Amino acid sequence: MSGAAGWRPMDAADLPVVARISDVVHGDFAEPLETFADRLAHYPAGCAILERDGEALGYLISHPWPRDAAPPKLGALLGPIPASDSYYLHDIALLPAARGTGAGATATAFVVRQAGAEGCRDVRLVAIQGADSYWHAQGFAYVGSAIEGPYGPGSHLMQRAIEAV
Repeated sequence: MSGAAGWRPMDAADLPVVARISDVVHGDFAEPLETFADRLAHYPAGCAILERDGEALGYLISHPWPRDAAPPKLGALLGPIPASDSYYLHDIALLPAARGTGAGATATAFVVRQAGAEGCRDVRLVAIQGADSYWHAQGFAYVGSAIEGPYGPGSHLMQRAIEAV
């Protein structure tokens, strides 16, 4: 009997599997390994792996990002992450075996806690490929109308406020 899946901090040895998961989950919107290495190097506190019985089933990439700046472009290298009062959920990617397990909600809760620990007022993300309904159910609201560009048609900038404690 296999154990429950759980999130753990990402390390550099995980990067090849992160890139493979991105390819499987995102297809044309997959990012190169260098993008993940950049985020891990500059903000490891926002990077995690979903693992069950030693097998990676998903990943999470998140970091602070200025509210008044455009969302990072796909595949862009950011370098040092600027101080910010907003937090960006770059990606949660789950293989089919992890879907429906609550892993996405657990990762979202982690991101919200991390954003609060950083003193951020909100979490932002770009919902692609019809994922906006999932993010809406997780407490995110639309910011403006659909956006075009590298994220594909029907993509949406979404935001969730962080409640003060």
